[in-house]
Amino acid sequence: MPYADAIADIAVVHDADAHIMEPPTWLKDFADPVDRDRMPMVWNTSVYDENMHLLDRAASRHNDPSFRADDQSQIMLRKNWEGTGSFISVDRPAALDLMGFATQLIFNTFCSDLFSRTEQTKNDDSIYAMATAHNRAITEFCSPDPRLLPVGFVSLADIDMAIANARHAIDIGCAALMISSACPRTHSPSHIGLDPVWAMAQAAGIPIVFHVGGGGRLLSPTYFNNGLPAVPDFHGGAENFRSVDYMAIPTPVMQTLATMIFDGVLDRFPTLKFGVIEQGASWLPGWMRNLDAAFSAFRKNETRLHNLSTTPSEIVRRQIRVTPYPHEDTGWCIANSGPEICMFSSDFPHVEGGRNPLKRFEESLAGVDPYSRQRFYRHNFADIFSNVLSARGLPC
Repeated sequence: MPYADAIADIAVVHDADAHIMEPPTWLKDFADPVDRDRMPMVWNTSVYDENMHLLDRAASRHNDPSFRADDQSQIMLRKNWEGTGSFISVDRPAALDLMGFATQLIFNTFCSDLFSRTEQTKNDDSIYAMATAHNRAITEFCSPDPRLLPVGFVSLADIDMAIANARHAIDIGCAALMISSACPRTHSPSHIGLDPVWAMAQAAGIPIVFHVGGGGRLLSPTYFNNGLPAVPDFHGGAENFRSVDYMAIPTPVMQTLATMIFDGVLDRFPTLKFGVIEQGASWLPGWMRNLDAAFSAFRKNETRLHNLSTTPSEIVRRQIRVTPYPHEDTGWCIANSGPEICMFSSDFPHVEGGRNPLKRFEESLAGVDPYSRQRFYRHNFADIFSNVLSARGLPC
């Protein structure tokens, strides 16, 4: 029985966050020949040996019939490299069958942080060579099954090159365009020179998405110089994130989207949709209130606010969709932001997604009306991907 059958009253479940586990030469393998020598390894040196050990072990196991015989019972229990289809593309459709999701939006695992650091530290075109390789690689990974929706990356670091980057990503079949939530070094993400990027995405009917890892350095490392013993991270090590880092996760995307709303980007492209993925949703109701408070307080003297079509919170409901974490009170998030915004995600095959995200979401949705539950699992995702789903013959 597919995992999603646990919520039998929901006929279609769309998964707004899933991942490939990229091998170390992933970018090199898909780069233009002239760029291959300057492509970085996907993993940083501090985790290289450990990841190679895990990858080699997982590759051996995925070729073992006795290991694969347990795919169904272990589909949500095996994590990272051990997950079925986590890095072997021909296995991913079978994994999707076992999960029972109608679609999965596929993100990278390791590249987003690399991209954000490159955008903030380099002046050359290397970020665009990396983006081109990434977008080829992720569309190739998703090619065995139309239910796998590849998320391309577009860097906003250089306005002219961003336009070409977006055009290429759309032309090769990316189903969404991911941008960093960190502000580019030389201009705002709302700069009017970037309007052709938004226009292309709107015309193609694909959303712009943000994902955790795209915000650059979330906070000063000095916060951890507290005179106390080091605190292990979520995975038990010291490389990923801890409670203090967690609190900063939504900050860059809140600022970037607020700037784009106030500067009229979403009004200039009113059918362009945005997704905020794996950055939680508990911040959402207060952020919407704060947007409206800023709108009210500064509208008298800011022409740009006079020009908005409606209140910022209504623009959010119209165009922005957000994935809560399974440990959050999703019912509360929906009750305080509206039924139009939140959508389901599994984070497969990452550990952070948990072993039974449906159970945790269902517990927090116990008091939510059937219409809002349907929107959470199906219709809010279908709203921002309707063109993509229709073109691929997939259920909306």
